Amino acid sequence: MSGLWVAIASGVLLAAGLWALAGYFVPAHPRLTDALRVLDGRIGTEPAAPTAGADRLGAWLRRRLPGALDDRVARQLQLRGIGPNRFYTYKALAALAGLAIPGLAGVGLLVVSGISITVPLIVALVLGLVGFFVPDIVIGRGAATTTSDATEALLTFMDLVTLERLANSSATQSLHAAAAVSDQAVFVAIRDSLQRSRLEQRAPFTELKRLGSELELPALGDLADVMKLDDSGASLSGALRARVKELRDAHLTKAKIEAAAVSERMTFLMVIPSLIFGLLFLIPPLLRLLAS
Repeated sequence: MSGLWVAIASGVLLAAGLWALAGYFVPAHPRLTDALRVLDGRIGTEPAAPTAGADRLGAWLRRRLPGALDDRVARQLQLRGIGPNRFYTYKALAALAGLAIPGLAGVGLLVVSGISITVPLIVALVLGLVGFFVPDIVIGRGAATTTSDATEALLTFMDLVTLERLANSSATQSLHAAAAVSDQAVFVAIRDSLQRSRLEQRAPFTELKRLGSELELPALGDLADVMKLDDSGASLSGALRARVKELRDAHLTKAKIEAAAVSERMTFLMVIPSLIFGLLFLIPPLLRLLAS
């Protein structure tokens, strides 16, 4: 019976390899959902460069899997500076790791002791399915930290814009100069939006508000509203500094609330050892009372 399972597993692996080779040489066609999102302006077209190297595996898997990338996951990936192709590469590698480890263990047991590999194969399929969704779980668990880091980066960007305005630069020049300072994901997204608006010969404020809504960073929309005042000849330095101070105070208050919640959870965990220590003294007398 074990020889039959080995033959079945070999046939499945051979068929999967042939299917992968055939899919590699089949010309790729864009999915309708992605094409409509590009035309709608919600996502930009992707250059061919990111599909080099390990990202080619993710690009191939992304084209052949049904369904588009979830908007929440796409937003977190953009805030982390991870491309969709790289994300699908992580999913493929995690799934392959989940498939390979129990499978290799089952083959080793079969060779050494002749034990059937049915259970390891089932475990491999389950772990492969779980591994495919591990990157989504990691992205979801780190969403709060990613958003907090993005807010910090955006506040730094606003400080740089304020300094550029104090150096007597125009609103558009201040935005471009501040965005070129860093390669952090938020700075890159702002730089791409400014470049897009420049190529389309439009004011950058509308594009910044759209980016702030897409990334769920309302402070970016506030910055765009303040920078619009430059068209009316208003002084932006004071307004920018006041708005940045308000945003930093709000961010600090939120961080204090989160730190207080963590401290309360730690206090609860510290009580548990004390309760166990107290029970160690109370249980023996109670047992003696019950025995008598």
